[in-house]
Amino acid sequence: MDSQLSLDNIFLAAERLRGVINHTPLMHNLHLSEQYEANIYLKREDLQTVRSYKIRGAYNKMASLSAAELAGGVVCASAGNHAQGVAYACRKMEVKGAIFMPTTTPAQKVKQVRLFGKEWIEIHLVGDTYDDAYHASIQYRDITNAIFVHPFDDLQVIEGQGTVGLEIFKDAHFKIDYLLMAIGGGGLASGISTVFQQLSPKTKLIGVEPQGSPTMHEAIRQGHVVTLDHIDKFVDGAAVRRAGDITYEICSKSLDKILLIPEGKVCSSILQLYNEEAIVAEPAGALTVAALDEIREEIKGKNVVLLISGGNNDITRTEEIKERSLLYEGLKHYFIIRFPQRSGAFREFLNVLGPNDDIARFEYVKKTSREQGPALVGIELKNREDFEPLIQRMDEGRITYEYLNDQPDLFQFLV
Repeated sequence: MDSQLSLDNIFLAAERLRGVINHTPLMHNLHLSEQYEANIYLKREDLQTVRSYKIRGAYNKMASLSAAELAGGVVCASAGNHAQGVAYACRKMEVKGAIFMPTTTPAQKVKQVRLFGKEWIEIHLVGDTYDDAYHASIQYRDITNAIFVHPFDDLQVIEGQGTVGLEIFKDAHFKIDYLLMAIGGGGLASGISTVFQQLSPKTKLIGVEPQGSPTMHEAIRQGHVVTLDHIDKFVDGAAVRRAGDITYEICSKSLDKILLIPEGKVCSSILQLYNEEAIVAEPAGALTVAALDEIREEIKGKNVVLLISGGNNDITRTEEIKERSLLYEGLKHYFIIRFPQRSGAFREFLNVLGPNDDIARFEYVKKTSREQGPALVGIELKNREDFEPLIQRMDEGRITYEYLNDQPDLFQFLV
């Protein structure tokens, strides 16, 4: 199935994209290099037009169509970067486009798509999920004969994404030992791996997926494309229920390994990139940085390229990102605490807290009987090692509590 994908066509895609996209920088990162005792370089697709690599595949697909095909317009389904890429391509090429997005898409993302597409696009908000929007877009295609621009499972889209690999190879005046890239549907990994298998076959190609959406990992493990029943949608740029047929064929043969990274770890990397490098990375964009701990020993002294795939991070998610990071790092803990109904009980609880422990949340669970029922208490620690001493002091102080962090169903309901 992948025999039609060729390096020549990726070079042709690069010609089509000349003057349309930014040739994004490949930047040495001092902090990460020192932290991991390796030479770490970041390929900054967060600095791309529309702030992600998706414009490459969308534009290349549309530019490969005939004038007669384009006259009928294009259609896509996306709640994120692909929609922005198609919208920008429509405006640049003056082609009418219909973009289907779930009604749950944040207003900021809808606004961005409209900003990039201007009068050349129409946005349809349909259903609650991507799948709802996708089925609606297919119905639209069948009725109007518009060309469907798939987000990843399309040869021309893959070839467009492959131009990222050409730029990395051209700009790297050194031997690349490791190249890490995020995987959602697999279009980016398919394109880049096609380039490197031919131009730099000794480079280890590593895909990175969020732990809550191990789509390609599971397909390769089972030996065929699978549809996951449930996924964690937090890393939205890499959270798909089913990998592509074309992309599976390519990735299953070309990738050395796929790493699965907890969403909380991704959040820690987002904050690290922002605080230390002033880089605004979306969750999928931080996946490769989050994966470094998994290969710390084998990359020492090596040249490692990390693809920062996008920077479309919604500022309204900042608190959630911080919360997930603290939970993953073992710095925030939630309890249901039942205080004895007598004076001084709360003061006794405060006495078990360490000097660096902070009450980050406190609310009575029963709204109608405040100060009578149990309380939800969130405690933020300065160091992970402070947790066990805290539990020991709570036990010694005979505090009646229930720990919530390791009870996901109850945790989600209360927190």
